[in-house]
Amino acid sequence: MTTTDSPQLPATPKGPPSRATARRRRSGDTERGFSRVFRWIATGAGALILATLAAVALFLLLRAWPAITASEEELSSAVGRYPEGTSLLEFIGPLIFGTLLAAVLALALATPVAMGIGLFISHYAPRRLAQVLGYLVDLLAAIPSVVYGLWGFLVLAPVVKPVWFWLGDNFGWFPLFAGDVSATGKVLATVSVVLAVMILPIITAVSREVFLQTPKLHEEAALALGATRWEMVRTAVLPFGRSGVISAAMLGLGRALGETMAVLMIISPGFLVYSLQILAGAQHQTIAAYIALDFAEATGLAVNALIATGLALFLITMAVNMIARAIVARRKEFSGAN
Repeated sequence: MTTTDSPQLPATPKGPPSRATARRRRSGDTERGFSRVFRWIATGAGALILATLAAVALFLLLRAWPAITASEEELSSAVGRYPEGTSLLEFIGPLIFGTLLAAVLALALATPVAMGIGLFISHYAPRRLAQVLGYLVDLLAAIPSVVYGLWGFLVLAPVVKPVWFWLGDNFGWFPLFAGDVSATGKVLATVSVVLAVMILPIITAVSREVFLQTPKLHEEAALALGATRWEMVRTAVLPFGRSGVISAAMLGLGRALGETMAVLMIISPGFLVYSLQILAGAQHQTIAAYIALDFAEATGLAVNALIATGLALFLITMAVNMIARAIVARRKEFSGAN
């Protein structure tokens, strides 16, 4: 029997490592040290966000607790707008309703337009024109809320009055357009249009970036199979970007829920009314606008009542974001992003 000798590996030289080896070791140790530091910083930043959120929730709860536990008589004597025989929930309920109604209408107006602008910039417009439009959309997000409020109060409200009267005359049978149309134009419908313009750049910017991340192979495969440009967008781009568009819409909804000055400067406030008549005056009010309107003159228990309404807005915002995260997580596996 013959045996084949295995090749001998060169012996590892003994002694101190070379300069290159020592340099590589020091570099590896430094990189591992930087990785640990970055991990600690990232962990601390995440913990800081959670701690800040918990601190805000605790502050709101503690400051709102006197109003939550107060009797109806105490609240009615402390809060000027508070009617007798009304619980705190009955008082906050119409404010919540007005806030949600204005935000949902603004989202319904802004989302289709934002998706169209995002698709045009990402897949239809020439490159130079797309860059200019992208800059203009981003510039809209930098306009202060007060400017939007002035524009809605001085420019938009007079312009849309004939439109609201036409809707009231021709579609008065529909609950949203029923009732007496306000002659000033300062109604929830005008507020919804202004809020839609305000959240438009947020939804557009996020949707545009999501559409641009669609894999080129998916688009080219659809075109190679004979699809038109719109069929390619419908079968490849929109399914891929569905979860991103939902996230963008929820970001815009959060901005609309918390908007204060634009709403305060335009709407004619109404209290303790659950009304779908968005063309009628003095029917609605939002939580943020109500707090801004009354906080300067509030004292004692009235401040606690205002903070209680702020707590309600905080909980609504948290619920909206949790629902959005659940929708995105459920749709992500069907979007093609994986």
